Amino acid sequence: MPARLSDLAKLLATSELKPVWLIAGSEHLLVMEAADRLRARARELGYLEREIHDVDTRFDWNELAMAGASMSLFASRRLIELRMPSGKPGKEGSAAIAQWCANPPPDTLLLITTEEWSKAQEGAWFTAIDKVGIALPVWPLKREEMPGWIAARLKSRGIKAHAEAIEMLCERVEGNLLAAAQEIDTLSLLIGEGLLDVETLEASVADDARFDAFRLTDAAIAGDAARALRMVAGLRAEGAEAIPLMGWLLNQLRVLYRLANARDLAQAFKTERIWDTKQPLFRRALKTGSPMHWQRCIVHLGRIDRIAKGRGEGDVWREIERLVAAIAMPSRAASLLAEP
Repeated sequence: MPARLSDLAKLLATSELKPVWLIAGSEHLLVMEAADRLRARARELGYLEREIHDVDTRFDWNELAMAGASMSLFASRRLIELRMPSGKPGKEGSAAIAQWCANPPPDTLLLITTEEWSKAQEGAWFTAIDKVGIALPVWPLKREEMPGWIAARLKSRGIKAHAEAIEMLCERVEGNLLAAAQEIDTLSLLIGEGLLDVETLEASVADDARFDAFRLTDAAIAGDAARALRMVAGLRAEGAEAIPLMGWLLNQLRVLYRLANARDLAQAFKTERIWDTKQPLFRRALKTGSPMHWQRCIVHLGRIDRIAKGRGEGDVWREIERLVAAIAMPSRAASLLAEP
């Protein structure tokens, strides 16, 4: 039987971890944090080497078999990661994963993570993982589950919250767990281990709402280029880090790309957990930008990432400005996203 996220602490408390793990879902924060907890426990148990493989359409599945057959360089246990965004290994990949599961290499832990998941993807390879290891689908939280999740996260930071403050925070983040996590981390810095009431929350919102990364993307998706660019300038002037902003931009661009390719937009909004209040913004963007446009924006963001990490030339914030303008004005993307 597939495991549940609530089972994770118990699964990690054992002295020996299962040899194969799948952590799959579109709720990126939950997937990332679950994988981080597994990595941390693996290090405690001596899995000191880490090998990462990014799976795309050009990935050679022979690499997985070779990784399993190779010896550790330092005579330690190894963690091998397959980052498979689509959650679809294909026929060759499914066979490779099933073969690995049939005879897992000793002292080796295989972790597979995905950014998309549905029950339709539970094929033979999923069954093979579930038989020998841990298959952990991570499902998006339902609206009624958000207050409990937020309350638990606040409690983990030593914050007790009034029910009205929790509900206000739910409305503010509109179902976005990444936004909620950031808000809670900010509140932890502001009030420490204390009591969160509506007045305190309203004060924190007033402090950070002006140049909020989430409002920046909302402005861009709504087509308000001038407002979005003012926010970029404000973030830059405040000395904000570009990489966290890029992470949120990538999240929203991937959502736009998936929505642009969806056959049933109403169902896609539900799948992506786009609240009713946000749907008009996305409909406007989808009307003006094609799937190819959103893909091009994602590619350009990859270029910005390389610049930010010192592997490319250019001004990170200038390129972010160009990208934000292209999101807001798809008709001008050809000039905005042209290579320098």
